[in-house]
Amino acid sequence: MSEFTPSAPVGSVPVSPDYKPLLGRKTPVIALVGSDGSGKTTVGEALLAWMREQTPTQLCHLGKQTGSWGRAIARVPLVGRKVDNGIAKKASNTRREKGAGSLTALVIFVLSMRRLVRFRKMRRLHKEGYTILTDRYPQAVIPGPMDGPGLVARTPKNGFVKFLTQIEQKIYEHMATFRPDIVLRLNVDLQTALARKPDHRPDALKQKVADVPRLTFNGAPIVELDATQPLEQVLATARTHVAAVLKAYECVQV
Repeated sequence: MSEFTPSAPVGSVPVSPDYKPLLGRKTPVIALVGSDGSGKTTVGEALLAWMREQTPTQLCHLGKQTGSWGRAIARVPLVGRKVDNGIAKKASNTRREKGAGSLTALVIFVLSMRRLVRFRKMRRLHKEGYTILTDRYPQAVIPGPMDGPGLVARTPKNGFVKFLTQIEQKIYEHMATFRPDIVLRLNVDLQTALARKPDHRPDALKQKVADVPRLTFNGAPIVELDATQPLEQVLATARTHVAAVLKAYECVQV
């Protein structure tokens, strides 16, 4: 399968054919990342079923899952679209230099704490000996909707918002230090993503598609997958790399 070529991903690290397990781990963590419309859910379900045939595996969703809330609100008769547009406007305000208002910032911070709870649950399952497949993975480098800090204004004028921004950044930096063994990155172009997700906001989806190739995940090996290719081709490449990692862990004794 060919690598995705429309834009060259930044920070890609080739996966070594003689992959070495990370010290202190007895099972691997495999991260599956990609924007909405990249086929992440479909690939994840198929990959999970295959991995469970090889080893006890748990799927952990590490996103905030707020997008589905907005789309559900937008479908409410009469008022839904207006409310959804208001939420979108408040979200865009967080990207301005002065940052979000106190209430909006607090909501964003609480959602990040929700992600932290999910992350800690994943860590507990990993310590219990499960191989982990994650849907999305927190990162601290690129603020915004692709699993980075939600308070994206780096120097907000409001003192309370500034405090929340600093704490949230530290939380994401903490999560990012526990890096996955490999990252399976699904790359997709905006046109394909919009065709697959017509109910998504085009501007939000555009940002996600642009951000995905920029993510580095603390130096983890990254497998580039062209999500516009047939599903079986994508899965075949993903399984090849995951199999190599699973094999490397077969002889680990912790």
